[in-house]
Amino acid sequence: MKLVFDSEGKKECRKHTDAMNGVQRFVKRLFDIVFSFFGLLLLSPLFIAFSIILCFQEGPVLFKQERIGYRGKPFIIYKFRSMTCDAEKNGIPRSENDRNKYLTPFGAFLREHHLDELPQLWNVLKGDMSFVGPRPERRCFIEQIDRLTDDYQYIYRMRPGVTSYATIHNGYTDTMEKMLRRLELDLEYYDNRSLMLDLKLIFQTFFSVSSGKKF
Repeated sequence: MKLVFDSEGKKECRKHTDAMNGVQRFVKRLFDIVFSFFGLLLLSPLFIAFSIILCFQEGPVLFKQERIGYRGKPFIIYKFRSMTCDAEKNGIPRSENDRNKYLTPFGAFLREHHLDELPQLWNVLKGDMSFVGPRPERRCFIEQIDRLTDDYQYIYRMRPGVTSYATIHNGYTDTMEKMLRRLELDLEYYDNRSLMLDLKLIFQTFFSVSSGKKF
């Protein structure tokens, strides 16, 4: 694919249109509320068990971090803590490979099976996130992306997701090249998203996690 750049050196932004209408977005949000609520109830024994284990380790049970979400507003994302307390000392972001060096033994188990992300059900219930949508990013990385393209503005029109089209097809990102590729896939999702596509992505994520696939 040939990229076209404007006079400031940015990749030119092409117009994108949300494939979901208002009714579909309402149903999507209703689905998020109902299933995140029952998910929290059904998985409460796991929440209790993981919390007890993490209480016997140094540091808080939950890892909290600011991400940028719907309409460009910051929110706090929740995860079970999988790393040591000094993993990102002074808030300095680390690459995926660097973060893996700071995993605790129990944290490695949580990360291996994606169980560290279960608290994001609370983010979904609150409305910070959806089950399906672009993965929420930190402001420092968005600023880097904004220096290369204006396309990120469309991401703000969707609630961030626990899983995403880009995660299934591109995995987690740890380089700017992968971030730009993820942005392209997120915009492809935006242009084509539907309730059926969301359901398909949820099942794909479930089977990928169940089979031990690495993202």
